[in-house]
Parts: sequence; C-alpha cells; structure tokens
Amino acid sequence: MRALVQTVNRAAVTVDGTIVGEITDGLLVLVGVTHDDTPAKAAELARKTWELRVLDDRSAADLGAPLLVISQFTLYGDARKGRRPSWSAAAPAEVAEPLIEEYVKALRARGATVETGRFRAHMLVESVNVGPCTVLLEL
Repeated sequence: MRALVQTVNRAAVTVDGTIVGEITDGLLVLVGVTHDDTPAKAAELARKTWELRVLDDRSAADLGAPLLVISQFTLYGDARKGRRPSWSAAAPAEVAEPLIEEYVKALRARGATVETGRFRAHMLVESVNVGPCTVLLEL
C-alpha cells in the first residue's frame, strides 16, 4: 500500500456537484493498493499515517487533526516505458475497495476524524496545501 500524505489548510472532494468529504487544518491522504496488500498492511499504514509528525513536528494524533482519505489507484502507475502509464501494479477494485475501507476503519479506531471520497466515482479533489509538505508512505 502507498499513501501520499499532504498537510492542508483545507481539502474537499466533490462527486456529481456535491461535496462528499471536507476538512480543514489536517491531512489529505491519497491511498493506493497493490496486489499483495492485506488488512494487516492497511492497519499498519493507518498507524503510520496517524502518527506521522508533519504538522509543525506534531502528528495528527497529537493534534486531533482530521483526515480526508481518497482512493487513488494511479499511485501505482508506471510510466518508465513510453508515454502511457501502465496501471498493472494497481489492485483491481474488488481487492482495493475493502482494503481502503479497512484503512479508514483502522484510522477511526485510533480516534481519527476521517472524511472520504467515493470509491469508483469521478471525484474532483481540491486542496490548499500548507508548506507545502508531501510525504509518501509505503509498505
């Protein structure tokens, strides 16, 4: 699993003209799943995300900062050959969706306030990055 974590002043995700998730002063987290990922990896990635010290050297856990989690299969895109990325390393939706749900569940179990996008939907994601600070977590 991969999580691209960004510190944000504000972030929102819109589907069909309706905001389905929105946070202020927290973390925007784009999450990708590959073929060999497991619920245990999802739980470990959630722990690392929640404890990551990127908010003025404090973690979301320290501050009770909210998270906006968006599924992002394109984090496993491979553009090393040619001009068109390959998505073969990304897990199919039937595998990825329950693992994204497990990731969100693990964050909430740790006390996180989590907003989400909508799986398999065309989403418009807006963010006002702070810093900017972007960190890639990978298991």
